[in-house]
Amino acid sequence: MQFCDECGSMMVSEDGVMVCTSCGHAEERDEELAAQFVSTEEQSDDDVIETEEGANFEGKPTSNDVHCDKCGHGVAWYTIKQTGAADEPPTRFFKCKECGYRWREYN
Repeated sequence: MQFCDECGSMMVSEDGVMVCTSCGHAEERDEELAAQFVSTEEQSDDDVIETEEGANFEGKPTSNDVHCDKCGHGVAWYTIKQTGAADEPPTRFFKCKECGYRWREYN
């Protein structure tokens, strides 16, 4: 990530030139610095936590100390996300391996 020398805002690459998203200041792209950038196209989805209805929990860690309220099964995939303030415990999202029911626990 490169920041503008004029105003300190983040710059984006446009046709080999770095352009400030705030003030429009432009400068040549520093290729040596750019080689250190991590592009979002290069990042994997391994650490992404999906909590929406269509999220795929398969392949995530499993917990065998849970109880599905829908079918009573005791094993579920889970993922953890910090949904509140940093001083609050994270939220655990579960998906039953038997019936697919989803729930969350705040503890």
